[in-house]
Amino acid sequence: MGLPNINIAFKTAAAAAVQLSKKGTVGLIIKDSKQNGAHVITGATEVPAELAADNQEYVSRTFLGYVSAPSKVILYVLPLDAANLTEALDYFATQTFDYLAGPPDTSSAESTAIASWVKTQWEQGATPRAVLPGHTADNEAVINFVAEEIQTGDQIYTAAQYCSRIAGLLAGTPMNISCTYAPLPEITDIKRMTKEEMDTAIDAGKFILMHDGRKVKVGRGINSLTTTTKDKGEQFKKIKIVDAVAAIKRDIQITAQDSYIGKYANSYDNKCLFITAIKGYFTQLEIDGVLDPGKNTIDIDVEAQKAYLQSTGVDVSAMSEQEIRSANTADKVFLLANIKILDAIEDIDLQIVI
Repeated sequence: MGLPNINIAFKTAAAAAVQLSKKGTVGLIIKDSKQNGAHVITGATEVPAELAADNQEYVSRTFLGYVSAPSKVILYVLPLDAANLTEALDYFATQTFDYLAGPPDTSSAESTAIASWVKTQWEQGATPRAVLPGHTADNEAVINFVAEEIQTGDQIYTAAQYCSRIAGLLAGTPMNISCTYAPLPEITDIKRMTKEEMDTAIDAGKFILMHDGRKVKVGRGINSLTTTTKDKGEQFKKIKIVDAVAAIKRDIQITAQDSYIGKYANSYDNKCLFITAIKGYFTQLEIDGVLDPGKNTIDIDVEAQKAYLQSTGVDVSAMSEQEIRSANTADKVFLLANIKILDAIEDIDLQIVI
């Protein structure tokens, strides 16, 4: 029969959640001759001193964050001669985190492996996102970071060497704002692009950095998704929107598993209890500026419940809607939510008339 299943399908206008997440965890993979295995680090001062200097810097940059620093970094250190990233990815499949970045010399093959792994995790219900250097994934869970000649003082870094920094920046961005125009004060210069080049890159799903003449900052908070569908509209190109979707999706899974599955009889009253909990979470998200107030609902999915009853041989033709809503559905719960995630202010059209 397999494990009990909560099927949470996220489309542009549908979602469900219960418990507000505190985001801020980054997963990192590096290769080193020492400290092989997993480490949980809560600050830059905890980075293992035995690691090579460039690896120490790579991990430490994660904690620069944005509005806040990531709450922790889950670090997996592979041997220098590791043939692939499988061991690390297998480990991260058992962890909960927000963003993943590969080694500071991530190869094209390794980027492909991470992107494929992330897509599989989403299909299985998990919600990791990845920051990869110059990787065109066309997927809302993969950020295609393409900055070049990243300069901090006398040092020049590649996009791959700075993926940990971007992962930390994204993990340190609250759900009620976006990372668009987030400054990176330690960067003194980058390879500069024209307005047309930046627009073209962003339209192609590339996460860029820009120099505005005073400082270096994020161009626009977008992921690598470029192909939209009915179920994944333009909204899903925004990192802010996908972050909210990921948090909501993860929260309902955790809450349902910890507090509901196997702990309540599947009665109509207990379904209503679950719905009430979800409504309370929506209200909190509205207060926190994540959801648009008054536009978020959750209820029993009458049509899905009717279809289930018919599949079990129940004659629903003479049943009222309330009878369908309160009918016995064995171990199945069918819910339908509609939410409206608030975007951030990013485009301002100001006309000044003199």
